[in-house]
Amino acid sequence: MAITDIPIFSMLRTKLQYSQERQRVLSENVANADTPNYRAKDLKAPKFPDPTDMATAQVSNVSLVRTESGHMAQLGGTSSFGANRQNSYEVRPTGTAVNLEDEMIKVADNQMDYQAASALYTRSLGLLKVALGKR
Repeated sequence: MAITDIPIFSMLRTKLQYSQERQRVLSENVANADTPNYRAKDLKAPKFPDPTDMATAQVSNVSLVRTESGHMAQLGGTSSFGANRQNSYEVRPTGTAVNLEDEMIKVADNQMDYQAASALYTRSLGLLKVALGKR
């Protein structure tokens, strides 16, 4: 059995390749920020199978319990965390539509995703080594 046949390694490898390619695209955006009529590009994130589709057992919903009257009530299923930024496609007089601040935020986000995926890949390989008695 090849290591690429293990689903977690396959998904992490795909995520790493996506992050590398996205970094290339984002760096092109930054490099062409002053090029007339240049439009920023980005890649679509890879789609992975939903883990809930693969689960055999039903998972019940978990909710918070108020044990005292001073506790805050749950506000529903929405989270206050997450990106709620609208894409602004501001075009300069030269025709360029690259916002350097947005591009640098995307670069930093991409870097964190890459580091997380590579750390998971490394740790998963370490677990396999331990299981095989190689460590």
